[in-house]
Amino acid sequence: MVKPHGFVLDFVGIFDKLGVKVRSLSVRPMRNKWASCSLQGNLNFNTELLRVDRKVGEYVIVHELLHLSVPNHGKLWKSLMRVHLGNYESVEEK
Repeated sequence: MVKPHGFVLDFVGIFDKLGVKVRSLSVRPMRNKWASCSLQGNLNFNTELLRVDRKVGEYVIVHELLHLSVPNHGKLWKSLMRVHLGNYESVEEK
């Protein structure tokens, strides 16, 4: 199993690629969500992401990082998801 610090290090390149500033990041148990973020740049990821397929983890990370710039799931957000993940809808189905 991937340790939380490894999980974070695996995706640091995504932070840079998206040009977002992450203020704090935690990997912890969450009851109802895969992740959450705040406009201040605080990211929280569910420890269950350590057990899922890497594509799902990448989807969740990119999803949350884009919310640091685009707070909703409108056309711009969907367009950026396609730019960074291609056919992201296929991952949503998982």
